[in-house]
Parts: sequence; C-alpha cells; structure tokens
Amino acid sequence: MSAYQSFRDHIAQINDLLNVFNILNWDSHTQMPHGGAETRGHQLATIIQIAQERFASDTTARLLDAVEPEVEDDDYYSYRRREVQNTRWAYDIARRIPATLMSRVVGLRPTAEQAWVDAKKHNDFARFAPYLQQAFDYQKQLAEAIGYVDHPYDALLLRYEPEMNVERLRYLFNTMKATLIPLLQKIVARGDVARSDFLYGDYDEGKQREFALGLAKQFGYDLNRGRLDISAHPFEVSFTRNDVRITTRYQRNYLPGALFGVLHETGHAIYEQGASPTLTRTALTTDFLGNYAVAGVSFGAHESQSRLWENQVGRSRAFWQLHFPTLQRTFPDQLANVTADEFYCAVNRVRPSFIRVEADEMTYNFHIMLRVEIEIGLLDGSINVADLPEIWRAKMQEYLGVVPPTDTLGVLQDIHWSMASIGSFCTYTVGNVMSGQWMAAARRDLPTLDSNLSGGNYAPLLAWLTEHVYRHARAYSPNELLIRATGEPLNPDAYLTYISEKYSDLYDIA
Repeated sequence: MSAYQSFRDHIAQINDLLNVFNILNWDSHTQMPHGGAETRGHQLATIIQIAQERFASDTTARLLDAVEPEVEDDDYYSYRRREVQNTRWAYDIARRIPATLMSRVVGLRPTAEQAWVDAKKHNDFARFAPYLQQAFDYQKQLAEAIGYVDHPYDALLLRYEPEMNVERLRYLFNTMKATLIPLLQKIVARGDVARSDFLYGDYDEGKQREFALGLAKQFGYDLNRGRLDISAHPFEVSFTRNDVRITTRYQRNYLPGALFGVLHETGHAIYEQGASPTLTRTALTTDFLGNYAVAGVSFGAHESQSRLWENQVGRSRAFWQLHFPTLQRTFPDQLANVTADEFYCAVNRVRPSFIRVEADEMTYNFHIMLRVEIEIGLLDGSINVADLPEIWRAKMQEYLGVVPPTDTLGVLQDIHWSMASIGSFCTYTVGNVMSGQWMAAARRDLPTLDSNLSGGNYAPLLAWLTEHVYRHARAYSPNELLIRATGEPLNPDAYLTYISEKYSDLYDIA
C-alpha cells in the first residue's frame, strides 16, 4: 500500500468519527428529548476526544512524514498535495490543543444549549450566564493553547475564517460602514415605500413547507441526499455529500421567516452536495480544527452561498415576478389583492429591528458587527458576561437606533454562544462580501445569466458555482477560490455596489 493510501485511510476514519458527531448533533437539535441533554453531552465529548486524539497522534505524524515526499512533485494545486498540506497545517495546530480541553468544550454544548433555550423562553439571561461564562473561559484557554500574536480572537478565527484576524475585520467593517451608514440614514429618512401588512397573517405551516421546499428543489437541492426538519434555530449539517440535511422554524403568523430560512440553508446544502465525490472521507472534507466533517473551506465561504441563494437570487425582483403567482395560489386569502412587486418590496423593506435572522440586507451587517465587537471584548477582558444585556442594548441603539425591550429579543436571540461558536459571527459578513464577488463574476462569465434566472433556470448558476467553488471543497483557501474565479481576493466593492443599487432603486434615492 502506498504512503498516500495509508494516509487517506487514516484520515477517512477520523472523518467517519466526525460524521458520527454530526449525526448526534443533528439529533440533539431535532429529535432528542429534553432529558437527554446531559448524557448526549458526554457522548459528543467522547467522540470528539477520540477523533482529536487520533488526529493529534504520533500515527498522523508518521503518516505525514511518509506521504509528504510522495506528493512533493505533484502540481501545486493538485488535490493530493492539498490534502497533505492542509493536514500538516491543521496537525501542527491541533498538537497544541489538549484533547481534554476540546472534550470539555464539546461536552458543555448540550447543557448550555438547553440552558439557552430555557433562558430565552423565560427572558432570563441569568439562567444562561454561568454557561456562557464557562464557554468563554474555555475559549480563552483554547486561544492560549493555539497561540496568537496580537489578539486572542485571532486564534479562534483560525477555526472559522483562517485568513482573517481582528485588524482585517476592523478594516473591512470600517470600509463597509462608510457606504452603509449614509445609505441607511437616507432610507430611514425616506420611510416605508410599500405596505407589508400581508406578511403577517395565518399561514399554514404545512403549506409553507411545501412551497419553500419546492423552491429549494428548483435551486438544485437533491432530496435523494437531503431532508428538511424543524429546529429552534435553522441550520444545515452534512454526513458526507450523500446526506446533507437542513432545518427551519415556522412562524404561523409571519411568512418570510421559514421561507427565507429554507432558501438560506439550501445555499449551504448545495455547497456540501456539490463537493467532488472523489473527496468524500478525505482531508478536503474534514475540518480538523473545528471538529466537523464539512466540505466548505471556511464558514465565510459557506455563508457566501447561503446569502447568495437567499438574497441575491431569492429576494430579487425577477424571482418574485416569477414565483409570486404560485405563492398566491398557495395562500389565496392571505395574499389577495397583493402584487408581485408589492411582495418584492415587502420582503426587502429596510426596518432596523431586533432579530438578526429576520433583518433586512441593509441592516444585517450591523447585527454582525456588534456581536463581533462583543466577542472581542469578552476575549480580551474589556467586557464582562454579567454586563452583556446592557452592552447589547447600547450597541443596538448605536448601530440601529432601536433598543430590544427584552433579553429574549436581545442578547439571548442567537444559539451560537451556547454552541461555543466563538469567532464565527464575522463569517456572515465575510460571506455577504464574497456573495457579491461570486455573482459579479458569474454575470461576467455567463452573459445570459439574468435571463436564465428570470425564467427560473438556476442550473447555469449552480453549474458555475459548482465548477468554481463547490467541487473543490477545502482544497483551496477562500482567497485562492476568489482569485481563481473573480481575479481578486476578498473585496467588498461588488457587494456594496449591489446593495447600493438595489436599495437606491427600491427607495428611489438618487
């Protein structure tokens, strides 16, 4: 057996363990009874500890030492060479992280999540605060173990967006604020330009599911390798490209929530389903540092797909001119006397609000910025957990001009901190920026793309994204993918142009 095959077999077993972890995690959010949280935490911790110990073992080092000479003459961009390079990079970092620490991080998740659900339900931050404190204590230990030069947050970003750090984030945010803040001020001064009352009504959940899932299938989501379930917070999870699942939550009195939640998670799902079959169970579908079996090269790259399909496609005027008649037939009473253009304006209305996942495109990035600033402060000690509700309200006032009346609508609204996903929030904005670059490049390469989309033919866009992004899985870094497909690294210009043109048109702003 070649050194490469021995290396691949070893990594495949680690990938299998992480897929088992994914399955247990999916079940804990969709099927597991409330009383199973504590023991599920032990199970998840055991799986992660085994996977971590196996990856950070001397066996991995020996296999890497043997395989590196075998692939050193391969093309620089070859999958074989990238498998080995990526594994070496992750191995050198993973060796610094005690397996027992990762076990504690993961073991805390189920009980912390249940505490979060309970705290959110009862609007009682104090019920969640001890678990949040423990989660950040573990993250500080993790940052110290990984190591950093300027800020502990930089170490945590390696697990989600490895080419990003605090300095680059601040530059990106400031660049975006320069365009978004003046535009938002003009929009707020302009006021509502269309009605949106029809978004609130009695919308049957079964019909919501049928319509949204139909759109997901049209985008390219393969239900032979996927399914849609219900969870407290929408998410996507894969157990190889052959089993990629999504969830949403239904609000009977608010139509857009589940609808756009499904489109968002569909973007994630078709990324995973689009990975090359040859990369299944390899280092290029394994996140060794994040402890996930996942094809997406970074969380930002993943979010670029959810935001692209949800917003740049799913919230476009052409999309609703095509699909609104079907939606109207699905809900004839609720949408009587509503036009396609009125629906398009309503689902794109700009309204500074409390809830991130229901935020419009204009204000969404401000929700991300305040969360990132809070995480940075919690990591460097400039913010205390006990002060979070007050700090949250202050930052909402600063960025959006609104103050949540409860912690349920404020600091308790997101599941991420209970999952110890510290450092992941920035990837939503990074994903927004990437989505603008992907779409601009796709339009450049596909002159008939807009007419295809207007006619409901999503196959050309899916094929372009598969060719340039999905099939490569984790072979290339986010900036490498961007440069290969668009000609430049991460750059907010295309996204800011898209936002400015769309909302200037919507709100008739010169």
